[in-house]
Amino acid sequence: MPWFVLVVSGALEAVWAAALERSDGFRRPVPVAVFVVGLALSMAGLAYALKTLPLGTSYAVWVGIGAVLTVTWSFVTGTETVSPLKVLFLAGIVGCVVGLRLTSSG
Repeated sequence: MPWFVLVVSGALEAVWAAALERSDGFRRPVPVAVFVVGLALSMAGLAYALKTLPLGTSYAVWVGIGAVLTVTWSFVTGTETVSPLKVLFLAGIVGCVVGLRLTSSG
């Protein structure tokens, strides 16, 4: 269960990052609300996972998932251009996250 919560928390990191970008410097109330809720849930999930999983692994997985999903969202929305090298490096992050899961004792 901690791994599932950690993955969901990483996905929520992408949600709050995207909402922060759309908040226009905290001037748009709906994106600000999504940011606050997404951030709180993401941190709560990370805190829950840290009860049983190691800090370094948990943080690396949380950030990795959030980073990959945030960049993927940017690709989908057209705010960032897709390139083969970016996709390769994102795949590398995914590979590292999978590797951390496979070698974790939690």
